[in-house]
Amino acid sequence: MPKRSDIKKVLVIGSGPIVIGQAAEFDYAGTQACLALKEEGYEVVLANSNPATIMTDTSIADKVYMEPLNLEYMAKILRYERPDAIVPGIGGQTGLNIAMQLAKKGVLAECQVELLGTSSESIERAEDRELFKELCEELGEPVLPSVITHTIDEAKSAAEEIGYPVVLRPAFTLGGTGGGFADDEEELCEIMKNALKLSPVGQVLVEKSIKGYKEIEYEVMRDKNDTAITICNMENLDPVGIHTGDSIVVAPSQTLTNKEYHMLRDSALKIIRALKVEGGCNVQFALDPQSFQYYVIEVNPRVSRSSALASKASGYPIARVSAKIAVGMTLDEIMIANTPASFEPTLDYVVTKMPRFPFDKFTQASNKLSTQMKATGEVMAIGRTMEESLLKATRSLEIGVCHIYMSKFDKSKMSVDDLMKYIEEGTDDRIYAIAQLMYLGVDHSRICNVTQIDMFFLDKIKNIVDFEKVLEQPESVGNIDLLYKAKKMGFCDKYIAHLWQMTEDDVFEMRKKHNMFPVYKMIDTCASEFDSYIPYFYSTYEEENESIVSDKAKIIVLGSGPIRIGQGVEFDYSTVHAVKTIKESGIESIIINNNPETVSTDYTTSDKLYFEPLTVEDVMNIIELEKPMGVIASLGGQTAINLAEPLKKRGVKLIGTDCDAIERAENRDSFEKIMEELEIPQPNGKAVTKMEDGIRAAEEIGYPVLVRPSYVLGGRAMEIVADEEGLRHYLKTAVEIDEDKPVLVDKYIIGKEVEVDAVCDGTDVFVPGIMEHVERTGIHSGDSISVYPTFSISKEVKNVILDYTKRLGLGIGIIGLYNIQFIVDKEDNVYVIEVNPRSSRTVPFLSKSTGYQLADIATLVILGKSLKEQGFTSIYPEEKKWWYVKAPAFSFSKIRGLDAYLSPEMKSTGEAIGYDKSLTRALYKALQASDMHVVNYGTVFVTIADKDKNEALPLIKRFYNLGFNIEATHGTAKFLKENGIRTRERTSGEGDDGIFDSMRKGYVTYVINTKDINAKTHETDGYQLRRCAVENNITMFTALDTVRVFLDVLEEVTITISTIDN
Repeated sequence: MPKRSDIKKVLVIGSGPIVIGQAAEFDYAGTQACLALKEEGYEVVLANSNPATIMTDTSIADKVYMEPLNLEYMAKILRYERPDAIVPGIGGQTGLNIAMQLAKKGVLAECQVELLGTSSESIERAEDRELFKELCEELGEPVLPSVITHTIDEAKSAAEEIGYPVVLRPAFTLGGTGGGFADDEEELCEIMKNALKLSPVGQVLVEKSIKGYKEIEYEVMRDKNDTAITICNMENLDPVGIHTGDSIVVAPSQTLTNKEYHMLRDSALKIIRALKVEGGCNVQFALDPQSFQYYVIEVNPRVSRSSALASKASGYPIARVSAKIAVGMTLDEIMIANTPASFEPTLDYVVTKMPRFPFDKFTQASNKLSTQMKATGEVMAIGRTMEESLLKATRSLEIGVCHIYMSKFDKSKMSVDDLMKYIEEGTDDRIYAIAQLMYLGVDHSRICNVTQIDMFFLDKIKNIVDFEKVLEQPESVGNIDLLYKAKKMGFCDKYIAHLWQMTEDDVFEMRKKHNMFPVYKMIDTCASEFDSYIPYFYSTYEEENESIVSDKAKIIVLGSGPIRIGQGVEFDYSTVHAVKTIKESGIESIIINNNPETVSTDYTTSDKLYFEPLTVEDVMNIIELEKPMGVIASLGGQTAINLAEPLKKRGVKLIGTDCDAIERAENRDSFEKIMEELEIPQPNGKAVTKMEDGIRAAEEIGYPVLVRPSYVLGGRAMEIVADEEGLRHYLKTAVEIDEDKPVLVDKYIIGKEVEVDAVCDGTDVFVPGIMEHVERTGIHSGDSISVYPTFSISKEVKNVILDYTKRLGLGIGIIGLYNIQFIVDKEDNVYVIEVNPRSSRTVPFLSKSTGYQLADIATLVILGKSLKEQGFTSIYPEEKKWWYVKAPAFSFSKIRGLDAYLSPEMKSTGEAIGYDKSLTRALYKALQASDMHVVNYGTVFVTIADKDKNEALPLIKRFYNLGFNIEATHGTAKFLKENGIRTRERTSGEGDDGIFDSMRKGYVTYVINTKDINAKTHETDGYQLRRCAVENNITMFTALDTVRVFLDVLEEVTITISTIDN
């Protein structure tokens, strides 16, 4: 069936800001889908509120609406644009839910808009647990015994009927939010309370627990001719009980027998046919390791998190094919490279996905894993063997390990008994503890009994550990045969150097001398059975090299690795732009990256893609083969910047900002020298390497001080401390302070925070826009609401900022992008907080707001085309007449034990945009888009630190005047009553006059909580209050500046009451 000609215009719904459980995979899918539809000649309208991604670039769709993703705005877009159809299955759960709402509310019928691909009935059958259970029973497919419950009592009787242990799953929540395992009634009541609140329909499924079964996923595809194929199957290394997004996943599955593989494949295809899914679909199974008993866990009738992984693992572009199936094409008509899409891919390699967790930033949160997803990102590695693939994945993660060895599990720190206890529960680092146990000689059948991890995987880990022991022998040092065997198994130079007590460079030179380099194999969906050349490669130590090196001039762009807090998809945005610009300039572009979720690792983005760890060794191996004219390290965030110096030492030519400039911006002493030379003020501060020096420095500077480790991204371990006790506590617990790792102690200046992204070409500077933060200093720039153009700073201050920006760009020696953060104090003095000599988190937002593609301009500068040649003659263009607001999106509810108080340490996982002719409306949209509940009635619960009471008073008065009920803790209530505000006094805790019960019942609309700078965050009343607010989905403010603009918004949208004689 050729594509449909009755459809001209298609609406694609994206997935909104990035939160844990719904990350960049959906942007990758959405980008692919939009481009596929455009390729077939359709007009594409895109709705997505995430400015950080390449998907919302105006080049991806014909029209881009970056409006809040909710029913109200989507209905407006539909009525205005009148598309012929919607593609619902691309924007994750968010996109799917909105499409379903539009169908149910009759908007699709009213506007005569058709749902493409899978029908709404089929989606309903797959998503609604009861209907899905009925379907499986009709098909004779085994599903877990389960009961839908709406109250705690119903759940109790259901659990008794099914038998403990049970698992609770709230309906219609993302990433398993609010679910969990219960072994007895007490645990059931605890989890159930939270689960009922988090489910938008107040419904929770209680089902039999199958913890310890194998978790297997099939990625399948069907078209309307009923042709159905499997693209790839994947197996979780961790058994059922840990969310698949948090598990180590291997593809293809390694432990299934032929019978098991086909049994599950037949089941997956039977289900997708019965559901009449058109496009990609993901089916998850639990398989009993002791028998052939299996259960269907769930079906996602849409592009899912696993689809991105399956696409990259197999080279089969699932989202692109799904989009084409949606417009009526069939698998045999859609071509991939030079085989039709109806061919099942074959994999002659092993792919390992490892999740990247935020626990290094959230040290106080529990690192235990469960059915609630906690990972912010993931890496993928490809090897010829399980061992090679696993070792490549561990060194891709950038968590300070380069092997399955973690020093925290050394026998000097933990005994065998401690380790055996530690591995009983899944944690983010369990695999390293298992490797240590094997090293200590513990039999792996014991480990298997405790963890339920399949013996196959444990054997592979044992192979690695056994070979480590061989390498450790004194007679092994320098043995070339053993070196080759180690490289073939996936060992990195750095770890071999550690075992042989030499430097990494020594091992590199030894390899170079014996010409021991990897070859590169191609991923082409058909295991090279057909002639095809797909420029998508991975390294391995074998004979035949499949990567054809051209004689064109080429540039390597270093990617940004896994998504984590502080380094998100925004850096991938700059990478993709750079690659496109390099291609257009007639130069071959090569990307090295290891993140399966992103657009940069789609092999159609660049001329060549190497899917490899971003370490010096792996990058150098590619450079030795490709011999590029230069490497760009300033676009892949801190990951790429950290590679600049070691690459330069090995003789690599970096183009753009060079190592000396990076050093001048990032090394404290060099930076201070430049600031003095340029006569630019910065907050008083010092870099210290000993605790006592830190105490002395703080006394000289004067408290409060801002402390942080040098060289950080996302404000990791940054804190404001008010006195010596606080500083001692910080230096003891938060950072390792030593000669190599200085800690910065700075005067904390209260003022407005302003930031710029700019491009410097060595003679001129271009600043497309100046952004002002709503929150004053002390909250990380990634967590504050950012506004372009500025709303409260004078023209004189802007001129000073532009002057400093130009001086710093030229003075540091930037070629390309850089970002500067400023403080403007009460007297309008401007201070520079920091300069980042690289692309930053705000580049996509500023590019989209101002209309100047910063990453493209910077790439041209790096390639030698000056700003003047590009037509930029002035430093600062005329400001836009509209307002653009970037609001942070948080994932607090996903991670238990995390304090939601905003501080200099970044906590947001994503961002949303709002824009309008008026600032309050732009703010309103941005807050809605970031998933904040903006309601203009109800109860505000207030508990304010003494230092903030006077500033808070007029704000609380404004809430009171808008008709809100005000409740407060004792001290705050007394203060408010004295100032004429009717206030009900409550305690911030349990009990009759405690606020927690009201919060759980949904009576509290907003919580405003500021804390004294000296208060230790942990386990205080305030901390419990903030957790309760997060767990009950209540909008919470911890900064009065945010409350102020929020009130501006509420006053704009609320009609108030007054007496007739007012």
